[in-house]
Amino acid sequence: MASDAVRPAGGRHLGQLVGPYGLLVLAVALFVVFSLILPGTFPTLTNITSILSNQAIPAMLALGAMIPIVTGKFDLSMGYGLGLAHVMTMQLVVNGGWPWPLACLTVIAGAGLVGAVNGALVEFAQIDSFIATLGTGSVLYAVTGWVTGGARIVPGPTGLPPSFTDLYDSKFLGLPVAATYVVLVTVVLWVLLERLPFGRYLYVIGSNTRAANLVGIPTRRYVILAFVGSAAVTGVAGVLLAAQQQIGNPSVGLDYLLPAFVGALLGSTAIRPGRANAIGTLVAVTILAIGLSGIGQLGAQFWVTPLFNGVTLVVAVGLAGYSARRRLRAGAAATRASTPPAPASDTPVSTPSIPA
Repeated sequence: MASDAVRPAGGRHLGQLVGPYGLLVLAVALFVVFSLILPGTFPTLTNITSILSNQAIPAMLALGAMIPIVTGKFDLSMGYGLGLAHVMTMQLVVNGGWPWPLACLTVIAGAGLVGAVNGALVEFAQIDSFIATLGTGSVLYAVTGWVTGGARIVPGPTGLPPSFTDLYDSKFLGLPVAATYVVLVTVVLWVLLERLPFGRYLYVIGSNTRAANLVGIPTRRYVILAFVGSAAVTGVAGVLLAAQQQIGNPSVGLDYLLPAFVGALLGSTAIRPGRANAIGTLVAVTILAIGLSGIGQLGAQFWVTPLFNGVTLVVAVGLAGYSARRRLRAGAAATRASTPPAPASDTPVSTPSIPA
């Protein structure tokens, strides 16, 4: 009998561990599997460095996409915003002759302004976030085409300033500095969302907007700030993309949108299952990076990457919904368990007489 009593408790404990850390275990397992299959190329410092460098921008975008998701909104303009940010950076530095630090700050500030417009459309105009951000994204794409005339922006014979390209190409502690940016953004978002009232307000809004209004949280202000934060992170990613590619390509950006949402949604099933969170997003991006690198080295064709991202997105949405429902059921069960039973009444209950 004792062993039967212990087994369910152990099962519950195992389930509690698998929920938050299942993706992390899966990331380690994927790395081990690909290392065994490709021992000469996969578990090498060169490959790890390549993964960190190539996935830095998708990871930044996933972290940016996560912020509005916390409030129950979506920013579909991110891909277009990334394209415009990287084109404007090149336009200001190459054709405008601006100092690159000023150009980068201006681009990031402009991206934040676009986020404020998105938030205003969603909160004040009461337009669904899908429709509002898709509309602003189309406008951003049009602006990108107008700025570039549909052609690439190519630096002159002297090229770009080395200090600008070092934003992406340099190393920090032997690893790509772009990976350091991702870790810094993750830490900042973790502090904001998990340790400060700002994050708690965002989670309350995403859980129940009406309840947030009733307790006095200015929901409109915080949703707009969420969109501003998302757009600002997108602006930073656009600057890094310009430093990486070193040309202005008006068609780039949309390819990054799907992986960003895959990482953000899949991340909501890890660390804090049932809600979007920064560390879970980083873990999800790590899984995607390992998987894409592994199947690429196995010789997969070009169409496997969008297939992988699409299938993973469907699975991520399903898992995110399941985790959210499970979290709600657990909370409801805990509430019922903590509610004391109603006291029995001492007043006798009168029974109506039945006429003969």
